[in-house]
Amino acid sequence: MDKPLKTPPAYAIASVDHALRAATILQMEGPLTVSQIAERLGVARSTAHRLLAMLVYRDFAVQDDDRVYHAGPVLELAAHSRSQVSLLRAAALPHLQRIVDLLNETANLTVRTRDTARFIASVECTQALRVGSREGMVFPAHRTTAGLLLLAELTDEELDDVYAPERYGDRPGERPDLAVLRPELDRIGRGGFAVNQERSERGLVAVGVPVRDEDGGAVAGLSVSMPSVRYEPRRLRSLVATLDAAARALEADLAAGR
Repeated sequence: MDKPLKTPPAYAIASVDHALRAATILQMEGPLTVSQIAERLGVARSTAHRLLAMLVYRDFAVQDDDRVYHAGPVLELAAHSRSQVSLLRAAALPHLQRIVDLLNETANLTVRTRDTARFIASVECTQALRVGSREGMVFPAHRTTAGLLLLAELTDEELDDVYAPERYGDRPGERPDLAVLRPELDRIGRGGFAVNQERSERGLVAVGVPVRDEDGGAVAGLSVSMPSVRYEPRRLRSLVATLDAAARALEADLAAGR
């Protein structure tokens, strides 16, 4: 049986979490100031400055002559990818907030890199029992709603390449069974949405739809996550309709360059 993923540590260290999130933000989005990092992390400017100083010391960040911070040499991500992720995130946030306002459940935007899915934006709902922010987290793509949606876009040859056995070396147990995965991806592709019932984490259900570019290719997954005790299958059609409307509006903003 697969173990649940991304269980928060019993004794979380806030400073470590903040530093890792700051590094992830710089990696995904590109140059930011101390004030911008402080706002994103919800910490004082002085705290953000100390975190960034340590990231610079360990080569996770660099500071230019204008006192703007960039991802350092330890973090390898193409400039084009950074700009695309930054654009997606900025455009998606108002739509994620609107989903939360309508459904009062946590909303997320996720992209895929090979066999992993990364949450690039997350807006939490206000309910006491809720799914927390997943922003910056990385999961196996086949274990997430958005990851499944994006994998469903691949041809058989592309899927074989993503999950080529030699890529897993001494980690064969992490490679999904493609004989099981392919039919599921076919169903998701035909249906246009995906449901993740405790696949990535116990006690969590997520529903998602793809976000497409002007050429019709899926570039991200838009999803809503909730505690499994609050998920009602009879509401699935309504959830998908709400997500579809948000995805179409996001696509229009992306096409307009907003």
